[in-house]
Amino acid sequence: MKIYLDMCSLQRPLDTKTQLRVAVEAEAILSILTFCESGYATLLASDALVFETEQNPHPVRKQYAFGVLAMARQFVLTDSQVEARARTFHAFGIKPLDALHLASAVEAQAEYLCTCDDRFLRRAQAIDTRPTKVVSPLELVVELTQ
Repeated sequence: MKIYLDMCSLQRPLDTKTQLRVAVEAEAILSILTFCESGYATLLASDALVFETEQNPHPVRKQYAFGVLAMARQFVLTDSQVEARARTFHAFGIKPLDALHLASAVEAQAEYLCTCDDRFLRRAQAIDTRPTKVVSPLELVVELTQ
């Protein structure tokens, strides 16, 4: 099983946990990462994730993200096919970088793309992203425990 975490989900464990949703999602992401580390799933990384990490002005967040990406067992390069698929997703109202993440996940045949971004989640769930299912961290934990 292949799992792609977009940047907001990848960074969720570092967010301030004063809201219950954030605290629960942070724990869910940590559980997903442990699941991947244990070899039950393959964590994916991509050019899009590296690009977004490099843009992060916060050294601790940047270091953490690169540490998580180093755990990935498969890397998705942004090629013309990924770019074309991203343009298609963008035409459905998905922001360009989110569209690139989604296109990377689909190209890698990921079973799941996990995001904490409600708008991205809603828009991606409204279109055909097969074979990739776009889910929240809590939805992914439920999927993994069934």
